Amino acid sequence: MKHINNFEHIRSIFIFSILSILYGIIIANLYVMQIKKEDFFRHLAEKQYSISMTTLPERAPIFDRHGTPIAVNKDSFSAFILPKQIEDRAPIINFLKQHFSSAAQRLDQSWDKNFFFIARKLTDEQVSIIKDCNLTDIHILQEPSRFYPYRCLSTVLGITDIDNHGIMGIEQQYDEILRGTATTHTLKKDARSHHFYFEKEILEQGTASKPVHLTIDANLQFKICNLLEQTVKELEAKEAALVIINPENGEIYAMASYPYFDPNNTEQLDMQTTKNRPATQAFETGSVIKTFCALAALDLHVVTLDELINCENTKETKIDGIRVRTVQPHGTIPFKEVIQNSNNIGTVKIAKRINEKLYDYYRILGFGQATGLNFPGEQKGYVNPPKKWSAYSIISLSFGYEITTTLLQLARALSMIYNGGHLITPTLLADHHEKNQEILQTPPLIADTTRTHMDEILQACVHQGSGKRADVTGYKITGKTGTSNILEHGQYNEDKHLNTFIGYIEKDGYKRVITVYVKESKKASYSSVITAPLFGKAAQITLIHDHIIC
Repeated sequence: MKHINNFEHIRSIFIFSILSILYGIIIANLYVMQIKKEDFFRHLAEKQYSISMTTLPERAPIFDRHGTPIAVNKDSFSAFILPKQIEDRAPIINFLKQHFSSAAQRLDQSWDKNFFFIARKLTDEQVSIIKDCNLTDIHILQEPSRFYPYRCLSTVLGITDIDNHGIMGIEQQYDEILRGTATTHTLKKDARSHHFYFEKEILEQGTASKPVHLTIDANLQFKICNLLEQTVKELEAKEAALVIINPENGEIYAMASYPYFDPNNTEQLDMQTTKNRPATQAFETGSVIKTFCALAALDLHVVTLDELINCENTKETKIDGIRVRTVQPHGTIPFKEVIQNSNNIGTVKIAKRINEKLYDYYRILGFGQATGLNFPGEQKGYVNPPKKWSAYSIISLSFGYEITTTLLQLARALSMIYNGGHLITPTLLADHHEKNQEILQTPPLIADTTRTHMDEILQACVHQGSGKRADVTGYKITGKTGTSNILEHGQYNEDKHLNTFIGYIEKDGYKRVITVYVKESKKASYSSVITAPLFGKAAQITLIHDHIIC
């Protein structure tokens, strides 16, 4: 009996020892896992059930001058997987090959990644396909994307990329303001539903985005773009562009191009349609530049309005051995009529009196320089400097060659005549007039008498000259036409033209400068029948839109 009791006692000790060892092992493992290797196992758990993501605040909207939203956000959906965590790859590969072939190709090289986007900005059909596939390794994430109510503003606003970062136009120029700064947080998975959600705990707080308010009038832009489209189609032209600006504060009310693109559908984007032509297209203007050649001559007192200039009553002559041609012959006429009738021979004779100072005046007027708008891709244009002049240069510069400029620069230069002689800075930002207010307090760059005489010349160009079709009854209208041949392969093509018109409208203190061009019309050649009437129609649209009624 005693022997049996000893055996039972030994067995109990043995079992207790075994259990103690097991519990010791468990406790030791728990100690190692929870204390010694806490960081390792926490990282492993987070790797399996959470990912760290950096997100930006909702991109701020863009408004026009009246507070109308012209760039807003809408919800979109993206599909993603976590390649490292996928154990059975075959169903994923087969699904992607069937419905997202490009993603399947990209995934071949991405199985070692923690995060992989299958597709973004999914269509409703694609979302349904993913939800119906019953593949728990494919997840759907809701993201913000951009929507633009006014297609006609596409060349002004630009677009954002797939990550909602601005890559063109205003979206690019003010991207930091519109985007804000990033917030870092974790994205965790529910073990049962496999759904992801944003954890409330924020690792790094970003800054809020801020809206941008523009000087653009969206409804006026819409009407002007319709006019440009109609004009291009009627004239069978290649393109057209137009700027409307307040000459006193530099506010741009419309900056239109045609053709333009659909910013809400950029899958097959033609980059030519993304150009903001008024700011980014520099060109030789033809006779429009005579406006500023005349301004320089009058300001330097090398000619008067009434001085008689011998235009030799011919379409072609030689001046200092160089051939000069003009469209219509004129005899001896006052200088005012030389510009009014756009006579090249008379203009060249006066330009030669100005000589190298013509370059100085073109620079004073802002040609060959940035306007200060700082629009992405904006061109400075070019003015051939005297050190590079040939015997032809002073002739070319007097009627629009060897100088390239944008519509925006032309609008800025013309504004000097109607704002007291100041070179303002064009702006697209509302309530951003501080710099121009300071500029208007500085001494004028051209004399009052020069501005008065130029105003008289430009009125004559509309009422008696080539700009007759630009007139609008009941309003003060001034302006000048221009026609230039287009340079191709180093030669001027006399069958292809770029037609321009720069002008000014005024009524009881209401002032607007409008500049316009039409490129390569197949139906007409001269600006008197192309851009002069286009200006007139644009002026009428603007006056009616702004309720400036006689």
